[in-house]
Amino acid sequence: MPRIKVRPHAQFCPEGTEFEVEKNANLCESLLKNGVKIEHACDMSKACTTCHVVVRQGFYELDEMDDVEADLLDRAWGLEAESRLSCQVKIEDEDLEIEIPKYTINHASENH
Repeated sequence: MPRIKVRPHAQFCPEGTEFEVEKNANLCESLLKNGVKIEHACDMSKACTTCHVVVRQGFYELDEMDDVEADLLDRAWGLEAESRLSCQVKIEDEDLEIEIPKYTINHASENH
């Protein structure tokens, strides 16, 4: 089973965490299921960037993003070459290490 390592984030995961997931699981859903309260203002419909993560390990093993995700990420705060919308990441066989950026463009947190 693939393992997900989440680097510490002051608001969503202060201590950081690690957990196993089933192959083909959705990253955003897996984070939420394992206690990482990542924002997802559009309800994971690929319409915002609040679930933006930076994939520090395992990025190149993920399926390529589509044009809509790439266009949305252009608006994300703290965009990096390894940025993805967690709602669009299907976890394959590889372990992932992710970092949640300090800020999002969602100025009023909805605390989902």
